[in-house]
Amino acid sequence: MIKSQKLVLVLAAVAAAVALTACGEIDQAVVYKQGKYQGKPDTRPWDNAPGAGDTYTTSKWNKGDKSSWESALKTRSQSQNEYVRIGD
Repeated sequence: MIKSQKLVLVLAAVAAAVALTACGEIDQAVVYKQGKYQGKPDTRPWDNAPGAGDTYTTSKWNKGDKSSWESALKTRSQSQNEYVRIGD
């Protein structure tokens, strides 16, 4: 009976230690600098190359050409239009 009481105490101590581990969380506050953007700068979508060799990429445009990118986007959206696909 003494062994079972020791086991219960050990299990209670382990449970208490596990429960208290959440109290040690470190603050993750971001320090902002006024007027400074610290993230990655965005690029224009047509400045990226189309997915070369991607199985799932069907859009093709010339890198840096906005009009060909818009045309590829329009073609992609039209191919997702069910009324156009079934030949309304």
